[in-house]
Amino acid sequence: MPSLSLLSAAIMGGYLAAFLYLTVRSAQAAGQPVWLFGLGNRQGLSALLFRVVFAGGFLYPAAVLAAGFEPVHEIVALPFPMRVGGLLLALAGALFGIYAQHYMGASWRIGSVEGHSGAIVDTGPFRRSRNPVFVGQVAMFAGFLLARPDLIQFALVAAITLAVWLQVRIEEKVLVRDPGEPYQAYRQKVPRWL
Repeated sequence: MPSLSLLSAAIMGGYLAAFLYLTVRSAQAAGQPVWLFGLGNRQGLSALLFRVVFAGGFLYPAAVLAAGFEPVHEIVALPFPMRVGGLLLALAGALFGIYAQHYMGASWRIGSVEGHSGAIVDTGPFRRSRNPVFVGQVAMFAGFLLARPDLIQFALVAAITLAVWLQVRIEEKVLVRDPGEPYQAYRQKVPRWL
């Protein structure tokens, strides 16, 4: 059976490849850039946290594989079935996040700036959550923490949770102004998370 580190790196690598592919496809469909982090609204901290988390999510298990040993001691000993369950949660989170991103199509944005919002998507996974991509991402990292319960994975979960919380606050402020009423109606019907 492949090692948990190999499977973690494969899940994260697959997620990142799909994320980038769908981002390029969305930019082509929208006919405009969808990477908005550099355009303002105090998104610098959340942008930095997302970059660190996703780089760490891939590089950490790859480094463990390359080193051939566990570089960080685990904070709790979990039985093997719970670790496998963690990887299944990570895979489910990755697949759900990619599905939700795919579902957004031309409305997909990375960051949020007034005047650059896509149309409100309120069907599919967006009928149950206003932020299903973020729900999937947090679930993915929570699964990695169960698979490898150490301080680095704990820090990655804390960082993704903070990044998501900061970014959602920014995005909601932008969407209240742009597009305004359609978002307000959507916000009344659908919860922020689940």
